[in-house]
Amino acid sequence: MTTPEQTPPQTDSADADVWAPLRRTTRARIGLGRAGNSLPTRRVLEFQAAHAAARDAVHEPLDAEAFAATLADSGLDEPVIVTSQASSRSEYLRRPDLGRTPADLSRVPRSDSEIGIVIADGLSPRAVVDHARGLLAALVDAFDGRYSIAPPVIATQARVALGDHIGEALGVSTLLVIIGERPGLSVADSLGIYLTHLPRPGRTDADRNCISNIHPPDGLHYEVAARIAASLVDGARKLGRSGVALKDTSCQAALDADDSAPTIES
Repeated sequence: MTTPEQTPPQTDSADADVWAPLRRTTRARIGLGRAGNSLPTRRVLEFQAAHAAARDAVHEPLDAEAFAATLADSGLDEPVIVTSQASSRSEYLRRPDLGRTPADLSRVPRSDSEIGIVIADGLSPRAVVDHARGLLAALVDAFDGRYSIAPPVIATQARVALGDHIGEALGVSTLLVIIGERPGLSVADSLGIYLTHLPRPGRTDADRNCISNIHPPDGLHYEVAARIAASLVDGARKLGRSGVALKDTSCQAALDADDSAPTIES
């Protein structure tokens, strides 16, 4: 007969883990288990790896020239590269105010275009490298030639509000800022889109609309995010404003389109 001292210790294997099916449905850390008074070694290592990935995503700078080269086949004019007043990644993280103010916008061309697109490194340059090219292509497809688009601007050491200065310099009436979002312990490469109608310095978050969590395959897909952005642009230009007064109606429009489609009776 096996005594308690001889009983094999329980392992943290997926086979014996009743939380495993639930864990596959969420990126949250649930049912981590215990090893004495602490977590199992595997869970500790997973946490440390996620934390390291988040730190790397924040601190690794964007190679703007190399990234600009990847946009050659975007169908848009050659991108322009600008930077904020933050002189380094370290200063950018310590001084958010500097990331909202441009160092020099003399290279930004004045444009008669309707839409401006800024691709900003934000708090996750890795997200820009991984996803911005695909998202930009999806946006161009979603606009489907309805609007003229200014040459894209790549902004480094950038916060969202830097786009207000760039949009004013471009002379566009509607601006989209594609930016790397703050990394978390579950996602380190997520993009966001911030829409501002009639951009100019002094705009606040209440004047913007945000689409976040863009990082397929686990997050929002490029085509879905682009469809929402295009719907918001359409609404902003009809309403004459963006932000709290503007609501996303893309899902309802899709449902209405499905309802109006002819049905085929068998």
